[in-house]
Amino acid sequence: MTSLTNKVALVTGSARGLGRAIAERYALLGANIVLNYSRDKSSADEAVASIEKTGVKVIAVKADLTKVEEISYLFQEALKQFGKIDIVVANAGIEMVETPVVDFTEEQFDRVFAINTKGSYFTLQQAAKYVADKGRIIYIASSTTAFPVPGMAVYGGSKTTPRYLVDVLSKEIGHKGITVNSIIPFAVDHSGIFVDPTAYPRLRKQLLDSCPMGRLAEVEDVANVAEFFASELSSFVNGQHLLVNGGATN
Repeated sequence: MTSLTNKVALVTGSARGLGRAIAERYALLGANIVLNYSRDKSSADEAVASIEKTGVKVIAVKADLTKVEEISYLFQEALKQFGKIDIVVANAGIEMVETPVVDFTEEQFDRVFAINTKGSYFTLQQAAKYVADKGRIIYIASSTTAFPVPGMAVYGGSKTTPRYLVDVLSKEIGHKGITVNSIIPFAVDHSGIFVDPTAYPRLRKQLLDSCPMGRLAEVEDVANVAEFFASELSSFVNGQHLLVNGGATN
């Protein structure tokens, strides 16, 4: 079984959904946790209470990841509390679907790229500065970066750019024994836009029809891979992008 005892894991966008599932998995494996949220303090408090039951230490830090100074603040708070950071998961992001290229606005573009691209870039930059030697940096991408989907030009584009940064960063800091990889999940059920199982029925059917396994991903499917990338089992896996999509082609 994987052990992350005495490790410190920072997970962005972790008050709920996929980020929370990854943080909770790491806590169960013994890691102390730095949660991050931007607005939803009540969900962050719930996540803290859940993680505290595992017996590890946990803090929740409010930081708007569209602002570089707040990303820096997040990392400094983690270092102040724990003295080190071993694992960083750049998970925070927003989705934008069913918006054809001819319809998206400048405001929508700026908002999605500010969070998904700028936020991820500077989170990964801070991680590169502060993650301990032999640490782990993980970016949560999207299967839209591998299989373009109509209506997701802005969202898929915003998630594609940080994948390139993963490639570059893996080469720049690999000599420290730090691995930098990305997880590329399929649409995740009971999370994000699909937290309501009745939402986006047309898109849901399209995605289900493309998946040989006949279902969307669950948060645990992605947490399983996040566990692998955080563990010693992946110590020689670097600069990779792992699809977690059940063989889907869309």
